[in-house]
Amino acid sequence: MIRIQNIRLSLDYTDLDLKKAIGRKLHIPFESIQEIKIRKRSVDARKKDNISFLFTLDVRAAGEKKILQKCTKDKDIAPVADKKYKIAICHHAERPVVIGMGPAGLFAAYALAKAGLRPILLERGCPVEERIQHVSEFRSKGVLNPESNVQFGEGGAGTFSDGKLNTGIKDERIRFVLETFVQCGAPEEILWQAKPHIGTDRLRDTVRNFRTLIQTLGGEIHFKAKFTDFVLSANQLTAVRYQQGGQEQEIITKHAILALGHSARDTLEMLHEKNMLLMQKPFAMGVRIEHLQEEINKALYGKFWNHEALGAADYKLAVHLKNGRSLYTFCMCPGGEVIAAASEPGRLAVNGMSDFRRGGRNANSALLVGINPEDFGSTHPLAGMFLQRQIEEKAFQAAGSSYAAPVICVKDFLHRKESRSFGRILPSYTPGTVFASPDRYLPAFLCETLRAGLKEMDHRLKGFACEDAVLTGVESRSSSPVRMLRDENFYSTGIRGFYPCGEGAGYAGGITSAAVDGLKCAEALIKNLNEESSYAGIN
Repeated sequence: MIRIQNIRLSLDYTDLDLKKAIGRKLHIPFESIQEIKIRKRSVDARKKDNISFLFTLDVRAAGEKKILQKCTKDKDIAPVADKKYKIAICHHAERPVVIGMGPAGLFAAYALAKAGLRPILLERGCPVEERIQHVSEFRSKGVLNPESNVQFGEGGAGTFSDGKLNTGIKDERIRFVLETFVQCGAPEEILWQAKPHIGTDRLRDTVRNFRTLIQTLGGEIHFKAKFTDFVLSANQLTAVRYQQGGQEQEIITKHAILALGHSARDTLEMLHEKNMLLMQKPFAMGVRIEHLQEEINKALYGKFWNHEALGAADYKLAVHLKNGRSLYTFCMCPGGEVIAAASEPGRLAVNGMSDFRRGGRNANSALLVGINPEDFGSTHPLAGMFLQRQIEEKAFQAAGSSYAAPVICVKDFLHRKESRSFGRILPSYTPGTVFASPDRYLPAFLCETLRAGLKEMDHRLKGFACEDAVLTGVESRSSSPVRMLRDENFYSTGIRGFYPCGEGAGYAGGITSAAVDGLKCAEALIKNLNEESSYAGIN
């Protein structure tokens, strides 16, 4: 097949338009085109009066060799040279353990299962069916289940999000990740969308199907199974312990992937007490900002704002300020809602969530300020985590010591006043909101960065700092403040057999990058077991 980049078409293009454009590009009759696969489609909205689609396409046509010879000077045309991602087979008798069922844990377990290792998965939370009920009860009644919530449970924190799959990393495994999601029921569009997303409504079924896929390949899954301890012999892992149904259980194994997620704080404390090497890591905190989605559409798409081919518009902004800090948007949820994301009693956290169709009234995104280790106030490896907890407690108190969220209108925040009423934009957060400024719960440097950055962002996106936009706090779980050190074999530094993995270990920042890191750790584990088998004369 031939890969063609930068094919531009109008928003109202037809299949025939696509064929004719390919024919012109390749200098062939469009009738000779046999097959077209969209590899990528993005929106070019740089010119508001002429918004268009840009395509990367894989094309099968008669006489491909001659076509490529004629087009050697066109940098947009090349033969398709994708490599198929493969997982090595392993005949070792040991069953490795995977701790955590977020994207890193799921893809690690899937790779191990495909290798023939019949992994054992431990997930402290509940299956997604039960988890949905617990999250719904928290959002409607403010009743928190500390072991089954937006952070803990099958699918990880991403299950209750927009399900974004775009990532800043470049890796051959990404295509495998997307194809696996589609195999498990995700929309096929994610294979070619420039900014793919599944949506929380579609993610739930996808995660459930993923579970079945792993089990079909020999994986064993334990829910409500909290990792509590491990056993070493001469710095080699020999057993993993977990608590389930009030009973302490033990699995004899020399290999375990730690895919904890960024919110398993009690587990991090246990690992620190057991002398696993951890280090401080920069992270970010802030608030969620909500606008009317219709106004975001108009600001970004102009006269095309309601064109059905475009859907809900999204944005990504970042500004560098005179105080040396930066403010940036993160996890923008078009047509979405701000959700309660706490996982610990007496502490408040929020996140963003959208369905696949992104049809809600409001748009929201995190507004985040980078926090560096020098801001932590301590050299303790978990100092960033302690700071998160402290700020979440202040936010909880600012909202009246309930799981209502503190909110403020942008105009009042910029003028250092408390809000008394909303304008056109009403907060989407449930179970409730209380007027309270971020000055009550965020550090002063962070609030000042928010104020300065909001004004700068308004220059980049008209109306971003509109007076009745709503700020909801606190957005504190965008990434892990801790990194678990690992060596070139992906082992935890100083502990042979443990593989720190994914976002919670400090090696990823989203669903796709976490999934890729899970695959990398599984590959390392398979390689190490195969080497052990080779030394023992098994293979």
